[in-house]
Amino acid sequence: MSVYTVHEPPLRLTDAASDAERYVFVRDGFSIWAFLFPPLWMLWHRMWLVLTGYVVVSAGIETLVKASGASAFIVGLVGLLISFLVGLEAGTLRRFTLSRRGWKTIGIVSGDDLEDAEQRFFDVWVRQAASQSSASSAAAPTAPGTPAAPTPRMPHAPDVIGLFPEPGVNR
Repeated sequence: MSVYTVHEPPLRLTDAASDAERYVFVRDGFSIWAFLFPPLWMLWHRMWLVLTGYVVVSAGIETLVKASGASAFIVGLVGLLISFLVGLEAGTLRRFTLSRRGWKTIGIVSGDDLEDAEQRFFDVWVRQAASQSSASSAAAPTAPGTPAAPTPRMPHAPDVIGLFPEPGVNR
């Protein structure tokens, strides 16, 4: 069973509430595509800052290894290990990029696959929205033109996914 973090995009000027179709589910765990083709994977996900860091770090480490007189096999092995590290941390790199763009982490959900995780998340999301709307309609009627209720949040687990906490989270 895979674990996914759910990210809500920043609101557009024309939106009263966030569009559920724009939510992004980021799987935690090893990414084979990020391991096999790191630069292409980063370009696919529009991770420009991460790609720049990857190129600088890879070039720097490989230059140092070559300057030390290591064989071509060792240089290739170092490149393979860097790619393996990118594959391991692919989810964290995507969450970092989304966070820098203003996306909010609104929940953590597990499922057998992406479809199952989405179904579980939106089942809870719809139930929370229904309970919030019934509670607010019982409390006081709303006037026309009143902004929509805030997006219901999933119960939030600790901000640690994998081995390391999310950047910027103070404990």
